[in-house]
Amino acid sequence: MRRLLTWWQDLTGPTRTAFATVGVVIFMGGMAWAAVPFYDWFCRVTGFGGATNVAEAGADQVLDQTITVRFDGSLERGMPWSFKPVQNEMEIRIGETGLAFFEASNPTDKPIAGQAAYNVTPYQAGGFFDKIECFCFTEQVLAPGETVQMPVSFFVDPAIVDDREGQYIHTITLSYTFYEIDLPESYEQAALDVTQ
Repeated sequence: MRRLLTWWQDLTGPTRTAFATVGVVIFMGGMAWAAVPFYDWFCRVTGFGGATNVAEAGADQVLDQTITVRFDGSLERGMPWSFKPVQNEMEIRIGETGLAFFEASNPTDKPIAGQAAYNVTPYQAGGFFDKIECFCFTEQVLAPGETVQMPVSFFVDPAIVDDREGQYIHTITLSYTFYEIDLPESYEQAALDVTQ
């Protein structure tokens, strides 16, 4: 440590400034690289920003109290699909497993891949909204002219009724936005094999 301190003191002003600047750039780059996974982890743990949970199975308990779940579907600008919920809302008991469907169509003459981003509002409900299965977990590829109905299986955690803010939530809106992504390599290779 003493050698490092002596070395640092022996450096001239411009050299010391250059080393400090490089150190700051490396530190800031590392922080920027770590920010995205940390923020994602934080949102999933706390439900911040409407992030939801993923569950292996339904809730252990179903309450007599009901909650309304609304569904919303939109497309990112430039995404040529049509996308909408099959039903706009449903009323389920808290802890009961619900099943909803969204419909997507590709009206173009080429295959298009998409991925769904999602959140729930109010944001405080995110920590209590658990998805068991969801089309949003994987990329979706629709062939030209194809229409599909995609399921989402979910439940609202009974712990919501004991939460300081959650107990006042009576309606949750689950929103999806589809955006276009690159076609998977396997799909592109299959298309090349057909044309050759």
